[in-house]
Amino acid sequence: MRRGSAERNKHAKDKKEIVAGTGGKIEVIGAIARKGNVVCKMIEESGFHTHEDFVRGVVSKNVSLVATDEATHYRHVGTYLPHDTVVHSKAEYVRGRVHTQSIESFWSLLKSGIIGNYHKVSKKYLPLYLNEFTFRFYNRKNPDIFDLIIARC
Repeated sequence: MRRGSAERNKHAKDKKEIVAGTGGKIEVIGAIARKGNVVCKMIEESGFHTHEDFVRGVVSKNVSLVATDEATHYRHVGTYLPHDTVVHSKAEYVRGRVHTQSIESFWSLLKSGIIGNYHKVSKKYLPLYLNEFTFRFYNRKNPDIFDLIIARC
């Protein structure tokens, strides 16, 4: 079964603007502390310093290590924070204490939640979904999460 049609076959008024390399997707960036504190946000316009500005804004200067994948967005992080990378393209996922598995766990929860429950998320409401899944991630082991949510209503 085919969903929708290829952008090239659509009428000009129905075509979505596709930014090179993104397939029209909205970028989301996130960071997680080893103790589980997650910060993520939607990136509306990605510029040269967008990712580094995010890192500078959410990562403490007292951190002992910032671990990322080999994405070039983070190439200058090591000039102001202790930084090391794992090279996923070479099948490297863990090297000593350097890994990205914690944030990958959060992305997995987010993606499966969106695909499984909501199927599609609009740009307008994406920040709300990110907040919801951040809350879920913090409380994923809480057996009384339902009571906690009802108590906040």
